[in-house]
Amino acid sequence: MRPISKHGNGSYHLNQANQTPPQNKEQATRRWSSFNYKPHILDCLLDEQYQLCCYSELRADKYDLGYHIEHIENKGQAPQRTFDYNNLAASALASDSIRAFKDKQQETGLSGDLFGGHAQGKQRSVDMQRFVSPHQPDCARFFSYLSDGRITPSESLSQQDQERAQYTIDLLNLNSPFLQVERRTWWDELDTLFAEHLSNATMDLYCLAAIDLVPTAGKLSPFFSITRQLFGPIAEKVLQQEVPELL
Repeated sequence: MRPISKHGNGSYHLNQANQTPPQNKEQATRRWSSFNYKPHILDCLLDEQYQLCCYSELRADKYDLGYHIEHIENKGQAPQRTFDYNNLAASALASDSIRAFKDKQQETGLSGDLFGGHAQGKQRSVDMQRFVSPHQPDCARFFSYLSDGRITPSESLSQQDQERAQYTIDLLNLNSPFLQVERRTWWDELDTLFAEHLSNATMDLYCLAAIDLVPTAGKLSPFFSITRQLFGPIAEKVLQQEVPELL
C-alpha cells in the first residue's frame, strides 16, 4: 500500500451532492446508486493514484478487471461522507467484472475470493481506529513484502501497529491467492533482472529501478511498494531525484 495524495476535490457535481450529505445508510445507498457522474470521479481518482489500486497496487486495467469507486470509510458506517472526495479512492475490481474474475480463478484452480474494497470483511464493517488507510501519509511503513508473494506487517512496527497492519491485511484479504501469485511473479521478474544487472558491469541498476518507479504517461508499474523495497537505497535515490512527490 502506497500513500495517496489527494488532488483537487473531484468535480462540481460531487461537491454539490456533498452540500447536503446523506444522513443514514438508506439515503447513502439510494443517492450513491443514482449519482450519474461516477466515471468522471473514477478518472480523477485513478489519475492521482497513477492507475494503481488503492489497496493492492494492482494495475487492474492490465487484467481487464477494471476499478470501482471505493469509500474508505464505508458509506453505511459514515453516510455523511458518501460524497466526500477525501473519502474516495479507486479500487480493483469493477463490480461488473466480479463474476468473470471468480470464474477465471476457479478455472485455474485458485480461490475466487475477492480482495480490496470487495473483500467480505471490508463490506461488513471497519474499525477505523485500527484500519490503515491509503490516505494516511505513513501507510507504507506498516507493510513488508516477501518473495513468496505474501504481504506481512513490518517487523519494525510496535506491537500495536503490527496489530493494525494485520487487521488491515485480513480485512482487505490482501493475501488472497490471486494477489499472492501476482506479487510472487512480479518479485521473481525483478529479482532476475536485478541479478542480471549485477553480473553485467555495463548495466545500470539506477536505470533499471527507474523503469518501474517513475510514472510513464501518468501511470506506474504494478506493485510499486515491492519494487521500492527490493531496490532499497537505489529506489530511494531514484525517487528523490526523479519523482520526490512519490516519497
